[in-house]
This record gives sequence, C-alpha cells and structure tokens, in this order.
Amino acid sequence: MGKRDGRRGGAVGNARSRRFVRALPALMICAGLVFDLVTPPAVTAVPFFAAAPLIAAPFFSPAGTVRVGVVSILVVLAIRVSDGTLAEVVPATDLLTLFTVAALSLVINRVVRRGNEQLASARVIAETAMRAVLPTPEDRIGGLLVAARYEPAQADEFVGGDLYAVANTPYGVRLVLGDVRGKGLDAVAAVAVVIGAFREAAEQELSLEGVVQRLERALAREGSRRGGLDSMEGFVTAVLAEIPAGSDTMRVVNRGHPEPLVLHADGALDVLSPTAPAMPLGMGLDVWPDRSDEWTLPAGAMFLAFTDGLSEARDANGVFYDPAARLRGRLFPGPEELLSALTDDVRLHTGGRSTDDLALLAVGRPARGQQERRTTVKIVRRDGE
Repeated sequence: MGKRDGRRGGAVGNARSRRFVRALPALMICAGLVFDLVTPPAVTAVPFFAAAPLIAAPFFSPAGTVRVGVVSILVVLAIRVSDGTLAEVVPATDLLTLFTVAALSLVINRVVRRGNEQLASARVIAETAMRAVLPTPEDRIGGLLVAARYEPAQADEFVGGDLYAVANTPYGVRLVLGDVRGKGLDAVAAVAVVIGAFREAAEQELSLEGVVQRLERALAREGSRRGGLDSMEGFVTAVLAEIPAGSDTMRVVNRGHPEPLVLHADGALDVLSPTAPAMPLGMGLDVWPDRSDEWTLPAGAMFLAFTDGLSEARDANGVFYDPAARLRGRLFPGPEELLSALTDDVRLHTGGRSTDDLALLAVGRPARGQQERRTTVKIVRRDGE
C-alpha cells in the first residue's frame, strides 16, 4: 500500500486556490490600470475595477471588501485627475458606477457571511446528531480489539446512511454494519431505527438469526408509521456477526451486503461469501428464513466489514477498488492500523474523488502477548513491493 495521503494533495490544491482568489482582486485592478494606459481615453477600463470588489465580496472580510472597493475608486479617480477628464460626464458616471458596485459588494459580503454561518450551524447540528446515533465503539469489547471508521464522501459532511454497532452480550460479541439506501435525514432516521433495534435485540435474542428478524420487524414498523413507506425505497444492506467468548467460531448473516473478510496473522485472507444469497433488510420479501454461516476467527486474526463505498470506489480509469486483492498478504498490528492503512489506500486509488460514504468495522482476536494499547505503525509490505 502507498504511504501518500490522498488528502495532502487536496489540501495543497485548496491552499493554492485560496491564494489565487485572494490575489485576484489586486490582479483585476492592475489589469484595469494597464488596460487604461494602453487604450485611448474614450475606452473605459471600469469593468476591471468594478469586478475587483465583486470578486472580493464572497471571500474577503467586510473590511477587506471595503479596502478593495476604496482602492478601485481611488485608482480610477487618480487616472481621471491625471488625464484631466474628471469633470466630464462619462468619467463621472464611471465613478458613480464604482461607488454603487462597492456598496453592492458589501451587501453581498454580508449575505454570504450570514449564509455561511447558518450552513456551519446546520452542519454542526447534523454532525452532533449523527455522532449521537453512531458513536465510536470502545477499543476493546469482550476481550476483542475493535476499530470503526466513518468516512463521508465530502470532507465537510457527516450525514449519511452508513451504520455500525458492536455490543458485548451474554452470547458473545455481536456486531452489525450496514448501509441505508438514500441520503439525508431520512437515512439518518433509518440508521437510528436499525441501531436502536440491534442494541436491544443483541442482548435478548438467543440466536443471530433472531437479531436479524428483530431488525426486519423494526424497519417494517417504521415504514408503517410513515404511512406506507415504499419498501423498495427504504431497504438496508447489512452484515451481522456473532463471536462467542472463548471460541474461535464466528457466525455471520449477510443481508445483501458486500462480503466481509477475515485477515489471518500470516497474511492469508478469507472472503466470507454467504452459503445462500439473501435480500436486504426492510424490503418486506421474507422468501426464506435467515441462516448464519460459521467461520473461524483464530487468535491474531481480524474480521473486516465495509460498505460499498469501499468496494465500489473507482480510480480515474473506472477500475473498482478490490479490498481482498489489496489486503491479501499484508500484515497489520491491529484493527486500528488496518483501517488507517485501508482508508489511505482507497484515497490513493480514487485520487481523493470519493463519491459515496464509507463505513469500516474491524474486530480482532488478540494473540497471546499482544499489547492492550496500540500505536499506529507502518504496515508490513510483501516482499518486492
């Protein structure tokens, strides 16, 4: 896997764009001055000077916008005084135009700043609500090492339909990772329904299949409460797993979700393909009963579940990211390092152009002598890479 951080290139590009935007009003004033010097007096350069405060309005502070407007007016005033045309009608009209544009720029600046403040407030509220619904699990649950990540497609957004939860129950550690169809507040509401039902059912149901059916019924109730919500518009793909205490056996139920992986301590990798495909949750199509598949999670191995934001991430040529191929043969100290390397690698694959949210959940069974607290270290590459 590459060591480059995909965000670094984006940050450098954003910094260059900001510097260019801040320099653009001054460039427009200079361009207007040059244009006025090389053209006859009858040709006006006012459009260049008028553009400067308008460009500054959305990006500068109120004081900065005023300064740009004042400089534009003073430059035009100096030009007209030097060529002796200040008293003529057209130059006087040009100055009046500049005064009007400068005043309008202040109004635009105020509107933009107020809109940005409201948008920032809405984002904070949405992010707080999402974190309340989707809290980060503890690093260690039921003797297992746990790590989870939510990576929004847009860096400044945190509202989506990806979900995960881990619970330590009398039946072992149970977990769910899923993806709600859709975006926005409706998706967040569905996430809350699934997470709430899972936390209750995980403690009460004797089997993993019973937990799945509780989630199914919870989504059906939510659809009825909303007045007959179209089931095809509200489905949830999900994978659920149960890891009993003191056992290497792990049970998994997959409801139309990308196949999770098991990474072994020697670099081997298992793709957990379900015995029989199943429909997503919430579609109301109970064609057959749920059936869990049993897999082995020995000491030192890690279970990895992810949403299609990972498996459907594409590079510039349209090639999908293949997590099994990328991870096979790699070694990681723990789940946290696994997720860090994975998110860096998918950013490198896409060039930072993610189009879908991404949720990751990794659970590791610690080997004898493995440290309780982990630190981020470089991954171990395969020979020759």
